[in-house]
Amino acid sequence: MESSLNNQSGLRPKGHAVLVKPFEEVQKKTSLIAIPQHVKDRQLLLEDKVTVIEVGPMAWHDEKEPRAVPGDVVLISQFAGHMAVGPKDGQQYRMVNARDIFAVVEEN
Repeated sequence: MESSLNNQSGLRPKGHAVLVKPFEEVQKKTSLIAIPQHVKDRQLLLEDKVTVIEVGPMAWHDEKEPRAVPGDVVLISQFAGHMAVGPKDGQQYRMVNARDIFAVVEEN
């Protein structure tokens, strides 16, 4: 069940892995305080709302239907997975286990 939605990262999930990207709100607050990059990276691990980028071939293979598909905004376990920088685009991503995805966030 491998699927992808415009994955420009250069990272390909294998097995039960799911490649996700931190969800970006439309409005970002600007701050006058400079936050070090290592603190920002730790904050990304606290985020539990992410966008699915690509799904590994074994994710949810034992379930009737997938929990999420590329493009879905989902909720995941805090601190789940591994943070990685895409070698092609230099952006922050997170590789999580398929079982760490709990819900799809539906818009009103």
